[in-house]
Amino acid sequence: MAKPQSTSGEGQFIRRTLIILGLVSLFLLAWYLRSLILMLFGAVVVATVFRALADRIARFTGIREGISVALSIIAILGTAGILAAVFGSAILDQVQVLRTALPAAWSSFEARVGDIGLGEQLRQLSESIRTQSGTSAFSRFLLSLGSGLADVLLVLVAGVFLAAQPRFYVAGALKLVPAGKRGLLGEAMDESETALRLWLRGQLVAMVAVGLLVGLGLRALGMPSALALGLLAGVLEFIPFAGPIIALIPAILLALAVSPDMALGVLLLYFAVQQFEGYVLTPLVQQYAVDLPGVVLLFSLLGFGMLFGTLGIILAAPLTVVAYVLVKRLWVIEALHTPTSIPGEKKR
Repeated sequence: MAKPQSTSGEGQFIRRTLIILGLVSLFLLAWYLRSLILMLFGAVVVATVFRALADRIARFTGIREGISVALSIIAILGTAGILAAVFGSAILDQVQVLRTALPAAWSSFEARVGDIGLGEQLRQLSESIRTQSGTSAFSRFLLSLGSGLADVLLVLVAGVFLAAQPRFYVAGALKLVPAGKRGLLGEAMDESETALRLWLRGQLVAMVAVGLLVGLGLRALGMPSALALGLLAGVLEFIPFAGPIIALIPAILLALAVSPDMALGVLLLYFAVQQFEGYVLTPLVQQYAVDLPGVVLLFSLLGFGMLFGTLGIILAAPLTVVAYVLVKRLWVIEALHTPTSIPGEKKR
């Protein structure tokens, strides 16, 4: 009788070993394909934008789903094209002015820092940056820029396909889990999609508001390239915490080339806009969106940036929203509704 028990124990050990090896292999494969997975999530974000507008069009017009999705895609891409045609030349001119003015602004900044005794340290830092740059660095930048544009186009096309047939891809994903868990996972996916839609809607409002306020404020201060700097501030508002700081750097450098008073005015303007965004816009938006703790968002930004680089930083916020809702629905809420027994307690 001991021999079958030994055989059964060996079978369980082999089964557990194979499961562990399979999980490790799956993790390694996911790590190797992490850029592809992030691009897939970017396509999901694009599809969510298309579907959000398509649902509104279908609700108000009563037309079929396929037609509403097509109208949504045409409307969004057409609006982007019209804005690029109307403001594109002005923005490109201001970007060119900004590109030529920033080196002079940096020289002015070096001179002003030198007056307070920190010029040598800043000069060494600047020389090390110039030494590391050059033709090879410029070539790498062009290659990365071309690769980035190709990735954006791929994400956009994939987002169109996902928006056209979302149920087909959701059903395929649900088939990867056991049948008993498909209902729960389907509910969690629906909740995460709703949370992502609400977050994107609120973020779009914040981006437009910040871009307009910064652009108009800089124009009122008499800053050059106000439209380009306002557009930069609005776009970088998509990245929490780091985006506003990155947007402030070229504005401050350009303002220092004009005068210290201009730099102070620009700093106060950006500070006032961020206070308005943090204390007025965000509370108004968050009452309709997922309540995401700031600490979680901050460390997720750092973590995704360390793991996945620039693309991880850009997608850190929507990734955190989706992951937060999934964890809350699949583990936290489910655990609260799952009866547990105390070890050693006798059943009555």
